[in-house]
Amino acid sequence: MDIQLEKKKGIRAKHLPFIIGGTLLLGLIGWMIFGNHQSTFRMDSEDIVFYPVKQETFNDFIRVDGQVQPITVIQITPQEGGIVEEILVEEGTMVKKGDPLIRLSNSNLDLSILSSEAELAEKQNFLRNTQVAMEQDKLNNRTEKLQLDLDVRRKKRAFLNQKSLYDEKLIAKEEYLQASEDYELAKEKQLLVTERLRQDSIYRSVQVDQMEESLHNMRQNMVLIRKRVDNLVIKSPIDGELGFLDIILGQNLNMGHKIGLINDLSDYKIEAHIDEHYIDRVKGGLQGSFERQNQNHSLKVRKVYPEVRDSKFKTDFVFTGERPENIRSGQTYYINLEMGQPSQSIVIPKGSFFQATGGSWIFVVDKDGKQAHKRTIKIGRQNPHSYEILEGLDAGEQVIVTNYDLFKENEVIKFNN
Repeated sequence: MDIQLEKKKGIRAKHLPFIIGGTLLLGLIGWMIFGNHQSTFRMDSEDIVFYPVKQETFNDFIRVDGQVQPITVIQITPQEGGIVEEILVEEGTMVKKGDPLIRLSNSNLDLSILSSEAELAEKQNFLRNTQVAMEQDKLNNRTEKLQLDLDVRRKKRAFLNQKSLYDEKLIAKEEYLQASEDYELAKEKQLLVTERLRQDSIYRSVQVDQMEESLHNMRQNMVLIRKRVDNLVIKSPIDGELGFLDIILGQNLNMGHKIGLINDLSDYKIEAHIDEHYIDRVKGGLQGSFERQNQNHSLKVRKVYPEVRDSKFKTDFVFTGERPENIRSGQTYYINLEMGQPSQSIVIPKGSFFQATGGSWIFVVDKDGKQAHKRTIKIGRQNPHSYEILEGLDAGEQVIVTNYDLFKENEVIKFNN
């Protein structure tokens, strides 16, 4: 006879894994709902430097480095091409306006001068011959007119005589009429010749004026050609220093080819290259200054160049006060360029945290000094020493501005006391 066994009640060993798993799952769910998920980094407080947030006067300026340059640089270019025959000065030489620098030669120009001189001589001879011929024609015309005038007087006298005889019925009417016709014909010839002589005189006058003008133009052309010969000697356009001269003896130079520079050392400017971040704020007239040998020197922006190269734009400064002693081209000065008026602002010192955060957040130390939390901030203007804080910080708080490489991925820093 089979005996029915009673089932055992309670937790058995095979149930333990399910119980443990359920407990862990409930704990995980509770941690996810109620727990603190901020990643934390622990370090000694002695390894970090804390900086206070202050409300103080913020000086809106940037620091730029600039090189001293001559106030004006004049390019040397030949006005006439030719072969370099002689170099009369060396680089770095001080020259006066009009001093010869280089002597060129140009055989084609010499031939052109000879050709122009021959053409001018030919024109002059032609003009002289024409003037002689005109004088001869003028004398012939005067002789012809005198002859006609004489003929008219004779014909008039003969006509008057014939008229008197005809009136007294001493000659036939035909003789009288012939005398009258001869006299009228002589007068008509006189009028025609007089008009022709007048027209010839006008024509000759115009022709002579045209030839004189042509001759004058040729003489002017000769003057210009001779000036071209003078241009074969390249001269200094200003007083200054010959900066550089890029030529060699025997070199064939073309007209307008850049061969050197003359530096005007009557004054200086400072040429600086500024980060393109400031291109909208840097304008002509902004004030700047730098210190040299314990003396402050004032500048102002004279020109801002619009072109950006290698993320920088060029700016020229000129002095508004005394120049430093022994100023030389190529010297470097570190300029404080004022971008705006000083104002009361919340500021923090500059630090390497900016490279890690881009200025969008910073670690702020709690009041008890035991830990620091990440906080979003908004940075405004900046100068070489500090940042202007527009949002996110209050005066009296402390922040970490040193390197964030160790803990930039964390949200909380706890300090080991």
